[in-house]
Amino acid sequence: MKKTKIVCTIGPKTESEEMLTDLLNAGMNVMRLNFSHGDYQEHGNRIKNMRAVMAKTGKTAGILLDTKGPEIRTMKLEGGKDAALVAGQTFTFTTDQSVIGNNERVAVTYAGFAADLKIGNTVLVDDGLIGMEVTNVSENEVVCKVLNNGDLGENKGVNLPGVSIQLPALAEKDKRDLIFGCEQRVDFVAASFIRKRSDVLEIREHLKAHGGEQIQIISKIENQEGLNNFDEILEASDGIMVARGDLGVEIPVEEVIFAQKMMIEKCNRARKVVITATQMLDSMIKNPRPTRAEAGDVANAILDGTDAVMLSGESAKGKYPLEAVNIMATICERTDRVMPSRIDGLNDNRKLRITEAVCRGAVETAEKLDAPLIVVATSGGKSAKSVRKYFPDANILALTTNEVTAHQLVLSKGVIPQLVKENCLYRRLLPHR
Repeated sequence: MKKTKIVCTIGPKTESEEMLTDLLNAGMNVMRLNFSHGDYQEHGNRIKNMRAVMAKTGKTAGILLDTKGPEIRTMKLEGGKDAALVAGQTFTFTTDQSVIGNNERVAVTYAGFAADLKIGNTVLVDDGLIGMEVTNVSENEVVCKVLNNGDLGENKGVNLPGVSIQLPALAEKDKRDLIFGCEQRVDFVAASFIRKRSDVLEIREHLKAHGGEQIQIISKIENQEGLNNFDEILEASDGIMVARGDLGVEIPVEEVIFAQKMMIEKCNRARKVVITATQMLDSMIKNPRPTRAEAGDVANAILDGTDAVMLSGESAKGKYPLEAVNIMATICERTDRVMPSRIDGLNDNRKLRITEAVCRGAVETAEKLDAPLIVVATSGGKSAKSVRKYFPDANILALTTNEVTAHQLVLSKGVIPQLVKENCLYRRLLPHR
């Protein structure tokens, strides 16, 4: 039985009740809805289907809304065709959105583009496929030298590594999407491009204003500014997503693995959930088996201490979504078997609060008795997460009367949430003699 949880992005190929049932049986724990694509009707139907499957199977799963987030994109090109750029040429970005682009210039969606940049900065387009260096900046234009050949397309992402951009935490689309999430009672919001604590607080206030105060915020760390402010972001968040795609564009690729390990370790100590995401089994979008490197990547994230691993295109649009979940679950189960308890490694000298002291004692006792199960009664999930912090060999059965807590605990490694009636809870914990 695996302890590491699996987050699956659901798309057209996997949205049916039949397919969702198969994914749930294969090991999916959380359904991710990517709001960079699709409309409210599509996402609403996926949520409805997921809840129907849970009702039929009796299994619990979480629902995660992933926001598009504030971003910079290229705008229209002549004829809608890609523009061929050549290394060494001059290329201009403009904030004048009436401009129709070509191989010499293009408009961008961010009005503050020129204000945030200076000579010498790097501009990366289309996930870093085209690199440029800023050579001149005016009021509404940024002139660059193209560093490599490439085809520039419409609506392509633009990254500014090392630049502190002044985009708002919530775009207008995000605000509407979060209101939809509140209405649909999703369990988690994965907030894209979080850069500082105030970004998280702004999102939390927006959720509260629309009845979503119980929705947990998973902050996605996708740039250097987010890494620089990680501690304050972690404190304000309910969890973290290690979003390695954009992060690998924003920081040197060789630094990504070390950023991953740092974030996972800090999440573990803070009792916050952490998801490792992006390109985990990417080759399975087209192939029935992953590469050895991908299998090792998944195992490494689990050994680092991640609560969950995530599938994106593999389950949303790939040829082998069910096979991807099956293989992911197999890797999780095999790696979980060799994960040692961390009860000794987390033995610090600080004073513990009562709940954490009791939970630590329960783990120590379970380890000495070689007990297969630790039973925790929890209302908001903190006690279960306090036990999970030590990675016990035993599974953690979390009994709760709170339906929201039951759905949110499915994301915590090793935790098996069980929703019970209040009068049944005490009978389970204090049986008649």
